[in-house]
Amino acid sequence: MTRIIAGIAGSRQLAGPAAPTRPTSDRIRESIFNRLDNWDALEGARVLDLYAGTGALALEAVSRGAELAVMVERDSKAAVVCIKNAERVQEALIDAGINADTLVACKSVENYLAAGPNQKFDVVFIDPPYEVTNQEVSSNLERLLPWLDEQAIIVLERSSRGAAVELPAGYQLDDTKNYGDTSVYWLSLT
Repeated sequence: MTRIIAGIAGSRQLAGPAAPTRPTSDRIRESIFNRLDNWDALEGARVLDLYAGTGALALEAVSRGAELAVMVERDSKAAVVCIKNAERVQEALIDAGINADTLVACKSVENYLAAGPNQKFDVVFIDPPYEVTNQEVSSNLERLLPWLDEQAIIVLERSSRGAAVELPAGYQLDDTKNYGDTSVYWLSLT
C-alpha cells in the first residue's frame, strides 16, 4: 500500500494504482525527498508531476510544504485515483490550517505541455511508464523548458535496464542513482 512518507500528511494511506500505473516505491520516494528536503527545495514550491499515476510524488511534495501540485495523467482511471489521493492529503492540510492547491489534468503529457505555460514550476517529477520511449521523454523534456523556473529541479525516473534518455539542449545531468530496476536522473537547466 502506497502512503505519504512524511510531512503534514505523513503516514496517510493513498488509494492504490489504476491498472496501467507503476508507483514509485516508498524507498525511492524517501531517497528523492530526503535530497529535496536537504536542499530546502519544497517549501512554497510549485510542483509538476508528469505521468502522475497515483499522484504520490506530487502529494508527498505538498505534504512537505509545496504550495501547488499539478498532476498530469492521461489514463482517466488513474486521474480519478489522483483526485481521491489529493482529497486525502488536502484533509490533513486543512486540519493543520495549511492551504495548498492540488490540480489534476486528465490529458497526455504532450497535450498538457503543448498548451504553453501559464506558470513556472520549481520541481518537476517525470516518471513515465517504462514502455514510453526515450525519444518521447526527450521530446517532452524539450516542451517542458518554457514551464521551468531558472532554478528548477527535474527528477526523471527510467528503467535502469534501458539506455539513458538523450537530454535536449537546455538541460544538464547533475546526478544519477540506481535502485534495482529504476534509475533516477537529477536534472537542472544549463
